[in-house]
This record gives sequence, structure tokens and C-alpha cells, in this order.
Amino acid sequence: MKVLITGGTGMIGQRLAELLIDNGHEVALLTREPGKSSHYKLFGWDPQAGTIDEAAVPYADCVVNLAGSSVADGKWTAERKQEILHSRLDGLDLLYRELQKPGHHVRALLSASAIGIYGDRGDELLFEDSPTAAPADDFLADVVLQWEAAARRIGELGLRVVLPRIGIVLSPEGGALVPIAKTVRYGAGAPLGSGRQYMSWIHIEDLCRLLVQMLEAETWHGVYNAVSPQPATNKELTETLAQVMHRPLILPKVPAFGLKLAMGEMSEIVLGSQRVSSRKVESQGFRYEYPQLRAALESFYEPG
Repeated sequence: MKVLITGGTGMIGQRLAELLIDNGHEVALLTREPGKSSHYKLFGWDPQAGTIDEAAVPYADCVVNLAGSSVADGKWTAERKQEILHSRLDGLDLLYRELQKPGHHVRALLSASAIGIYGDRGDELLFEDSPTAAPADDFLADVVLQWEAAARRIGELGLRVVLPRIGIVLSPEGGALVPIAKTVRYGAGAPLGSGRQYMSWIHIEDLCRLLVQMLEAETWHGVYNAVSPQPATNKELTETLAQVMHRPLILPKVPAFGLKLAMGEMSEIVLGSQRVSSRKVESQGFRYEYPQLRAALESFYEPG
């Protein structure tokens, strides 16, 4: 199988590409820098300008769309919000245009989504058919709703579309775990806000294994929660990480008002609660290597 990946130079894309190669597949990346040195075949594209190498889509059997600006880089100014939204929509619009054309053999699109679609839901257990947050009340939910709609439109062309709603990805290479681990290492770790908000997480290896399975097996289609079976509260995650790293938690909780003052609207990333179920993924036969938080963290940070 030939797999074309957008956002392939990111943390998830890099590991996914390695696993696909290990499984005997071919991988190519869509990039704004096609002249850059790479282990993989590169095709150029510029979603903002609406340009793409004409050979890119005809190369592929499947497309994995991971493109999107990080929601955690900088305060959410009006300009930044537009960048976050259009970095997700422009690429899918461009793919839709290309996939409308004859002469390709793409049969599936796996397009990243996020559990932010559910909004702040306390301790309610959330399934794929749970109501989503009202777009007018929640910026991230609005972004993800539009993101999924753009991917679903590609399904109208006859492709199998899979939408993994990805939780907090645990990896020492990037994402939310890195700054949390840094504060714990230097004795400044503390639960955020009440600490009771749920953080539905998934180990980077489990996520990428899941994405490979979604590509390889045609029984996967539609929306799936890409999270571990055991969501943890912010307090549980912080305390477990401190135990694994053998560091004390000296500081009290970081108050919610302080986070809101420092981060503005972006504070909803760390203060919002999403307790998300993995039942649908497990019913498809997927088995996690790291279903439990402590073992997941120990895989990155050696105890002692």
C-alpha cells in the first residue's frame, strides 16, 4: 500500500511513517519544502495558495491527513484563531479538489480529529455519538466540527473516511507531556485548576498502531475516539508522573484564575474536562500496549 501523509514531519506523522514502513508499506509526504533531504519521497504542496504537485494524489492508495497548526502555540488572538482553523481546512479543501479528478486510485482517507469536539463536560463519559459542544460557546469544538465536515465531504466522492478523535498524545518528543514533565523534574509540578478535570490520553505507540490498523482494515470507517481505556484526571496524571520520576510535588494547585490570566481563552485546553470512552475502538479488536497510565509514563521515564 502506498500512503501519502500530510503533516508527516510532526511528532505523530514521523512515528506513523516508521510503523508503516515496518509493516511493508510505502510512504510519501506532502510538504511545503519538497527539496528538503528526507528518508521519504516528497511531494510539494501549499494549501494556503491552493497548489499541489500533480503527481502526489495519483501516487497514493491511501491519504493520511495530519496537517494542522498547534493549538498550544501562542495566545488565541483573532489572527491566531484563523490560522488554527485554516491550517486544517485549506489542506482538506485542496485534497477534495484533487480527489475529484480522474486518474487516481485513492480508496481511503484517514483524517485526524480531536476530542476537543466534546467541549468541557466534567465527569460525563463521552462516546462517539455523544452530543458535541455548541460551536458558538467553544472555539476548539467549532474548529473540530468544521475539520470533520471537510473530511466527510471527501467521503462523498466514494472514499472510505476514518476520523480518529485523538486525545492527549503522550510522548517525550512533544505535546502536552513535555512541559508537564519539565515542571515536575524541577520541583515545580502541580495540578492545574481543580485537578479534577479529565485528560483522556493515549500513548504515541498505541495511537500510531491504531492508525495503521485503521488504514489496513476496511472495516474501520467513520468516527472513533483515539484514547486509552483509562482516562486520568489532571491530578492523577501529575501525581503519577511525579512518582515515576521520583520527584516531590511541593507546590499547591495552580489556580484556574491564574491560568486564565496567563493563557486567556487558550486555558480551556488544560482546564476543560473530557472523559472519553475507547469502547468502540476496543470493539473493533484493537488491543492497547499501554492501557494504564503508570506503565505508559514508565515507558518514557525510567523509575528511579
